[in-house]
Amino acid sequence: MNTLIKPGAGVASRLQIAILVAGFSSRLGRPKALARIHGVSLLRRTLAVVGRVTTARVIVVVPPRYVRYRTEARGSNVLFSVNPARAGGLSTSVHCSISRARYASGLLLLPVDLATLQRRDLDRLVSRWRGTPRRVSARRIEPHGASPQGGVPLILPRRLFARAREVTGDIGLRELVNRLPPGQRPLVDLPSAAFDIDTPEDLNAARRRLRPTSFACH
Repeated sequence: MNTLIKPGAGVASRLQIAILVAGFSSRLGRPKALARIHGVSLLRRTLAVVGRVTTARVIVVVPPRYVRYRTEARGSNVLFSVNPARAGGLSTSVHCSISRARYASGLLLLPVDLATLQRRDLDRLVSRWRGTPRRVSARRIEPHGASPQGGVPLILPRRLFARAREVTGDIGLRELVNRLPPGQRPLVDLPSAAFDIDTPEDLNAARRRLRPTSFACH
């Protein structure tokens, strides 16, 4: 059974976590998961954060050639899922994640490029999902001049797995989530998930922003 333990409690919920690293990272010019900040790759840093939240194996959706990813994940409780169709966009990695997590009650989808992500925000997202496990729990995004929307990280409930398998491209899942009635997609403020890395400039900004000790893997 895949279990995620609520901090400070002995009650387990069947929540699976998937880290998505199969993208082409064309704007960055290198695989995001292998990009390093103060000597630590984004994949290793993300696994360190997630490892403080769950005792279950973490799905890592990877491209077909993933030897270097395996090296970065050494020592972590990981289940690799190869995405040979990654040219079809982010939705194909979502499909791979769902296939691996088909018996879970919920699936937390997590991009690897959230350089400042902190456990406390993941805990907040998980706590919201535990209160309403049949609903999507998603990060609150407030586009300028538009209504709040849901974005990643997000937890997809089991009842939506089949619908999520039908989405295509890079924005299909976002459309699925944001077309739900507001009551079916509680939004959570996750300040540490607001900074992502898409370009070399973003990577340099993260190196300036973060202290070396903040990337230590304990």
